[in-house]
Amino acid sequence: MSQTVVEEVKAPAVRKNEPAKAGSWLRRAPLLPALLFTVLVTQIPFLMTVVYSFQSWNLVRPGSRHFVGLRNYVDVFADSQFRGALLNTVVLTVVCVFVSMLLGLGLAILLDRKFLGRGVVRTLLITPFLILPAAGALLWKTTMFDPTYGLLNFVFGGDTDWLAEFPLASVMTQVIWQWTPFMMLLILAGLQGQSKEVLEAAAVDGAGRMRTFLSITLPQLSRYLQLAGLLGAIYIVNSFDAIFLMTQGGPGTASTNLPYYIYQRAFEGFDIGQSSAMGVIVVVLTLIVANFALRLMFRTFGLSEAR
Repeated sequence: MSQTVVEEVKAPAVRKNEPAKAGSWLRRAPLLPALLFTVLVTQIPFLMTVVYSFQSWNLVRPGSRHFVGLRNYVDVFADSQFRGALLNTVVLTVVCVFVSMLLGLGLAILLDRKFLGRGVVRTLLITPFLILPAAGALLWKTTMFDPTYGLLNFVFGGDTDWLAEFPLASVMTQVIWQWTPFMMLLILAGLQGQSKEVLEAAAVDGAGRMRTFLSITLPQLSRYLQLAGLLGAIYIVNSFDAIFLMTQGGPGTASTNLPYYIYQRAFEGFDIGQSSAMGVIVVVLTLIVANFALRLMFRTFGLSEAR
């Protein structure tokens, strides 16, 4: 008899949860088309890329397509140009993210203060991020780095061919110029979210500007800095427009990064197998770094328990 009573007590609870589950599915139903579209345009092409990475397939040799297993991956890791492109990608990403974050932090601190024309200055500073990457790369190539008509040689004198002598540094300069406004916006949002009462209390206690910044402002901005670094790294690691339009990966392979090298192997060398293997390796490495960064960011925002 006691078992029957227990079952009668449990049954209403189960029936009570069923409408809640049905309601949650109804709320999620409008998202299903977007989810299906995302799967179709991202996951299926990636699965096809994985399949191609296990095949030897060169488009200039009809009938050469056959299964080779992991040989493409072995050849990729043995390729010195791939290792050089990987090193350039790491240097480009780390330097651009770090420098753009520093510049964005400085600009955000300046814009957080009230002054005449702050709205106009803020709009002008955001403008580089609104320009198309291809247009920005051509702008810097023709008006800044040109050895004959460039503004850099006009200001500093001489006839330096910046793209030939400093190819990777030139590309990084353009990328930093374009991504600094993005960092500035995120950090500025964090600055404007500070508690004014806490800042006023620190001023009353005699804390100077530097002490207040290091002890109060910077710790509060840590989550925004991490978010800016994560998003910036995800986008900058895929930089292609600047290298393609400014240096074409040269001189030689001095400014070649992984996206441009994969493009060369796929669309200039027509090697579908090895270029697919490179793409899979890049995706796996990016997922590892992004997963680590996301875990760190979730821990900072206090969302780990919610997950």
